[in-house]
Amino acid sequence: MTPPESVTLDTPQALEIDKQALIQEALEAYPDKAKKKRAKHLNVYEEGKPDCGVKSNIKSVPGSMTTRGCAYAGSKGVVWGPIKDMIHISHGPVGCGYYSWSGRRNYYIGTTGIDTFGTMQFTSDFQERDIVFGGDKKLAKLITELEELFPLNRGVSIQSECPIGLIGDDIEAVAKKSSKEIGKTVVPVRCEGFRGVSQSLGHHIANDAVRDWVFPQHDKDKKEGNIPDGTQYDVAIIGDYNIGGDAWSSRILLEEIGLRVVAQWSGDGTLNEMKLTPTVKLNLVHCYRSMNYISRHMEEAYGVPWLEYNFFGPTQIAQSLREIASKFDETIQQKAEATIAKYEAQTQAVLDKYRSRLEGKTVALMVGGLRPRHVVPAFHDLGMKLIGTGYEFGHNDDYKRTTHYIENGTLIYDDVSAYEFEKFVKELNPDLVASGIKEKYVFQKMALPFRQMHSWDYSGPYHGYDGFAIFARDMDLALNSPTWNLIGAPWKKAEQE
Repeated sequence: MTPPESVTLDTPQALEIDKQALIQEALEAYPDKAKKKRAKHLNVYEEGKPDCGVKSNIKSVPGSMTTRGCAYAGSKGVVWGPIKDMIHISHGPVGCGYYSWSGRRNYYIGTTGIDTFGTMQFTSDFQERDIVFGGDKKLAKLITELEELFPLNRGVSIQSECPIGLIGDDIEAVAKKSSKEIGKTVVPVRCEGFRGVSQSLGHHIANDAVRDWVFPQHDKDKKEGNIPDGTQYDVAIIGDYNIGGDAWSSRILLEEIGLRVVAQWSGDGTLNEMKLTPTVKLNLVHCYRSMNYISRHMEEAYGVPWLEYNFFGPTQIAQSLREIASKFDETIQQKAEATIAKYEAQTQAVLDKYRSRLEGKTVALMVGGLRPRHVVPAFHDLGMKLIGTGYEFGHNDDYKRTTHYIENGTLIYDDVSAYEFEKFVKELNPDLVASGIKEKYVFQKMALPFRQMHSWDYSGPYHGYDGFAIFARDMDLALNSPTWNLIGAPWKKAEQE
C-alpha cells in the first residue's frame, strides 16, 4: 500500500545508511575519554544476539545533555506520587516539588483536596536556616498541620531531596513518631536525587519503602484477621501509572476475561490496595523497570507469581491476554478468546482506516521505562517500521527483553545525549520521532513530525483495543498533517538556496 497522494513527506533512506559508520561519525565529536565511554552505549542490533550489545545503567558522561532524571524523580514522580489518597511531601527546597508537580497525566477518581491529592504540591520549603539547623522539627510540624487540613488522607510519604541526605535529617525517626501521633501510615523514602545514576534507583528505593513500611502492616492485619478473603481470580496491576487513563483500559480487558482486579498501583491507586496486593493470585507487571523489585519480593515472601504483559497494539494484546489466561482455568481461557474475538471487527476497522496512510513510515523511539520496546508492536500493527530505539535509564535486562520486539539492523542508543540523538535523526531522517517532552520542540523545529511518548502528548489512553484506535489516530495526525507541507527542515532550505 502507498500513502494518499496528499501526503508529500520525503521517503527516508534510513535502511541504506551504514549505521555503524554513523555511530563512529557521531563519536568523533567527543574527546578521547568521552568517546571511549559513549561507544559502549551505542550499537546496531544483530538478530540472534541475546541482548542489544550496549552498556547501560552507568553514570552519564559529565557535560553531556542527558534526558535522565534523578532518584527523587523516580520515587516521587513515578512510584509514590500517583498513590492518590496519600499526601506526598517533597522534603527539601521548593524547586524539586514544583518541577515534579502534575508533570504526568496520572488520572484518578476522587475529589482533589478532600480524599485525593495526586495533583497537589506539598513541600517543606527548605530555607538556609533549615540547612544549618536541620529540618526534622519542621517536617514533624508539617505532618501535623497536614493532618488538620486534610483529615481524610490515608497516610503520608516523605520524599527526601538532595539536602536531606547531605545534612543527615532523620526522616525515619520523624516518620515513626508522626505515625503514632496521627494514627496513620507515614513512609520515609530516602530518594535523594544524588543517589544512583538516574531515576532508576529511585524506583528501587521506592519499592523497598513499600516492602519495609507498607507490607508489614499487611502482615499485621492478616495476623489479626483484618484482611478480607479473596477469590481464585484476584490479580493486581503493578507498574501502570494510568497515563491518560491507561490503567483503566487495561482493567476493562482483564475484567472482561473474568479476572478481579483488587489492586492497581500506582495510577489511580490507594494505600489500601497496596496492602491487599500480597493476597492476589497473580501480579501483572506493566512497567518492568520500575516495579520488578517489589514483584520479585512478593513472589519470594508471599508466593505471588508475576507476569510482564503488554497491551500496546492488537497483536500484543491478544498474546498477553492468552498468556495471562493460561495461568488460570479453562473458564478464563475461554473468556479470553471470546474477548479477543469481540474486538476483531473494531481492530480491523482501525487498520482499514489508518494502515494505508501509515504503511512503510519509519520511527525513531527514545523514552524511559517500558516504551522503547512495548510500544513497538503497535507501530508494527500499523505497518510502520522502527529504525532506532533506546532507554533513558534502562538496565541490561531491559535490553535483553527489547530483542523480542526489534528487527535486525535497528540502531540502539542508551542514555543518548541531545547531540547524538539529533545527529542520528538528521542522518536517518525518520518519518516520525517518538520521544519525551525535552526533545519535542527541537525536532518540530527541524520540521519532523513528533509524538510525545512520555505522557501521550495530552492524548490517550494508548493501552487496550480502544487505546489502539486513539494511538493510530494520533500517529496519523502527526504524520499526515498538511502543516508539514508548509515548512521545511533548516538544512533542506539551505540546500535549496
